[in-house]
Amino acid sequence: MSKFNFGEYPSFGHQDLEILDKTTVFQGFFRLERYTLRHRLFNGSWSGPIQREIFERGHAVVVLPYNAQTDELVLIEQIRAGAAATSHSPWLLEAVAGMIEPGESAEQVAKREAQEEAGLTIEELWPMLSYLSSPGGTTERIQLFLGRITQPVQTGVFGLAEEHEDIKVHLVPRTAAMQLLAEQKIDNAASVIALQWLALNLNKVKQAWGG
Repeated sequence: MSKFNFGEYPSFGHQDLEILDKTTVFQGFFRLERYTLRHRLFNGSWSGPIQREIFERGHAVVVLPYNAQTDELVLIEQIRAGAAATSHSPWLLEAVAGMIEPGESAEQVAKREAQEEAGLTIEELWPMLSYLSSPGGTTERIQLFLGRITQPVQTGVFGLAEEHEDIKVHLVPRTAAMQLLAEQKIDNAASVIALQWLALNLNKVKQAWGG
């Protein structure tokens, strides 16, 4: 077994992948593309042609609104069709999220979605990390932010009617949110990662934001 060497990773780059063809096979609310590709193998040769269907939905931003002074955060609750098959309920507790539109920055999306989905004014954004949501089947990359809030939170129902949004806002003590995470009652990837990041960086965040 060879020892991992960070200096040797990644093994290949874009020049070791050839896109031979890309065809749109479905266009609806989202788009599905069929790629024909070949790539360099670890033995130095090239693979034969491979076909893969890739889900194209754009890139997303997630913001976890947090008040360091009260140690509370905002989670939203809404229905998710994709959760119906395997979850106890298709209504999920999540961080605020939205898709990046052409011409928008990730920071602009975070602030816009916080206002639309939860009626919140984000005073400062702390970049957490970005990650590929499921690179075996989609190009989507998600940027996570911690959003600083200090004003009182108005709970209730928010969202844009033209986007069929019906979003309930919850103000949750951070410790209670972490308990929900431990009980697997929060189980969507972006929210799980955001809460875990906050747990790892809590002292640093409180020192910076006055908690």
